[in-house]
Amino acid sequence: QVQLAESGGGLVQAGGSLTLSCAASGRASSFYTLAWFRQAPGKEREFVAAVTRSGNGKYYSDSVKVRFTISRDSVKNTMYLQMNALKAEDTAVYYCAARSSSLVHTTQANGYVYWGQGTQVTVSS
Repeated sequence: QVQLAESGGGLVQAGGSLTLSCAASGRASSFYTLAWFRQAPGKEREFVAAVTRSGNGKYYSDSVKVRFTISRDSVKNTMYLQMNALKAEDTAVYYCAARSSSLVHTTQANGYVYWGQGTQVTVSS
């Protein structure tokens, strides 16, 4: 299995930037597709972005694909989400998730089996 730990959340004004980190550990951590999901109050958990084990395959939701950049450091076993031009609607708890890279890509939260505790991102307007 893989253990995930998010960090980097905080309070930022609209138009600002934040970078989230997800540290992955465990024997097979380098063989997983890693993804970011977020959940705002009163809303369902939604897909944000994902990166495959090689770091070459990247997926973004339509709402963030211009503003956010996902990356993966294979040496540090860490995934990053660079968030720019933040909007109030980006406010949510952001979760790191993992699934086997042998499975077809999915944007559904129930397709991921390993989760971090989440980190709060609050964008003020």
